[in-house]
Formats: sequence, C-alpha cells, structure tokens
Amino acid sequence: MKRRLFIETFLTASGTMISLSAFKSAIETQKSDDLLMPALFVGHGSPMNAIEQNEFSKTWKEEAVKLPHPKAILCISAHWYTRGTYVAITPKPETIHDFGGFPKALFEVQYPAPGAPDLAHFTKKIITSATVQEDNEWGLDHGTWSVLAQMYPMADIPVYQLSVDYTKPAEYHYQVGKELLDLRKKGVLVIGSGNIVHNLGIINFNQPNTAYDWAIEFDEKIKRLIIEGNHQAIIDYKSLGKAATLAVPSNDHYLPLLYTLGLQQKNESIGFFNEKSMMGSISMRSVKISQ
Repeated sequence: MKRRLFIETFLTASGTMISLSAFKSAIETQKSDDLLMPALFVGHGSPMNAIEQNEFSKTWKEEAVKLPHPKAILCISAHWYTRGTYVAITPKPETIHDFGGFPKALFEVQYPAPGAPDLAHFTKKIITSATVQEDNEWGLDHGTWSVLAQMYPMADIPVYQLSVDYTKPAEYHYQVGKELLDLRKKGVLVIGSGNIVHNLGIINFNQPNTAYDWAIEFDEKIKRLIIEGNHQAIIDYKSLGKAATLAVPSNDHYLPLLYTLGLQQKNESIGFFNEKSMMGSISMRSVKISQ
C-alpha cells in the first residue's frame, strides 16, 4: 500500500487522525496481510527418517524452528498419486503406513494431527485451473508424516493433503501450485514432498553416501535452474538429457517440486537444505522459498 493512501485511509470523516494505538494496530494488520508463509519442497527419502536421528531429520527440526508457526500445513506428497485431483477433507486423518519391509517400530508410529476441512474446502475454491474433488477417507501418507513427525512432533498443527494427478502434464501441476498462493497469505505452510532424483530400480544400498554421476549432474542442474528462476526448463525436465531420464523414471516424486516453485513470488529468496545425493540414485535436496 502506498504511504499516502495508507495514511489517508486512517483519517476520520472530520479530518482528524485516529488514536496512536489504533494506528499502530492498523499498521501491524497491514504488515501481516503483506506477509507470506514460506513454502517448502522436502526431499523425504526413506520412511526411516521419521524415527532416525540423522543428518536429514536433524535439519528438518532446525528448519521448523526457523519458520513462523504455521496455522495449518498442506502437503502435496508423492505418495498420494491419483487419477484426478483430490483434496482431503478428513477431520481426523489416519496415519497411513504405505510401505513394507521396515522395522516394527516404524509401523507403530502414529501422527495424530487434526485435519483441516475448512481449509480443504477453501483450497478447492481457489484452484480454478483444475477440477478438484473432495476426499473424506485419505489420511496422512509417509511422504507427509515422516517429515512432520520430526519437524512438528507434537502433531498439534492441522494437516491435510492435495493429491498429484498422474494423468496430467508437468505444466498442470505448476499452475495448480501457483493458485495456492492465498494459503500462504493465511499462514498455511505448503510443502511439496518427494525427491528430485528418485530411481529405486537402481538404488545402491551399499553406497549410502555416494551417488551416480548422472544423479549428481541432474540434481545440480535443477539447483542451477531454480537459482536462475528458469521454471520452464524445470517443467520441461524431459528435455534435459539422459540424466533426466535416469533421475525421473516416473515423475511421482518430481512433480511435488513444481507445486512449490509455482508459489514463488517476485523478489522472494531461495534457500537449499539437505543438499545430498545418496545410495546412487536418491537426492535429498530440499528447497525453501521465503520473503
């Protein structure tokens, strides 16, 4: 708001100024309206990160402390991969253990965060480029709760999910992401959860701290494009060569990144955390967009 217009709005009909306390309150409200909640893309990796105290979970905790406290959290997870776009209106979402072959302790984890039906309805309303259907059964999959269990262990922040429609091109997901901006204005933390490089078919469990050359190449290329603000090249990832084909054999884990990038506004800063590629074919790189 321009300074002159802002001052003029606080003149009374008689031409006198309102009280200092009211003026201060109005300034604080105006500033609050201008603020945007940061947006994240989190490389979530193994579900074991939910219960392990490692370099990734440690950083998730540290990042949570740096963020303004969210009024709610919307997660776009690689693990709600659907035909059509859905928003979960579940008031008490269940903790979904959508994996196998892990220790019993992981299956015992519960993340009993409340849902956010009102915000889910609002989310459906603000997405105009797509038909969004409401879902009253979906809970929280591990792409969501494995990260939040470390970031917000009290599970006292409302959480809900938006699905990833596998029938749509990459541009569709980027555009839907752009339409979620009003959620940031309401103090909602929007998180895309996946992995920039995710090829389980050739994962190397014997090399936990190293990655194939092509995995490092693609991860670094996407980082450079993010810094440059070249979102179109990231959307058109299939044209980025052989490394892209190997890094994104299926795009379920890649597409959540596009929702986060779609939320970036002019002059917002970009930060990276957990900048590590591992097990040959997994990138844990995470992205933070903030004012």
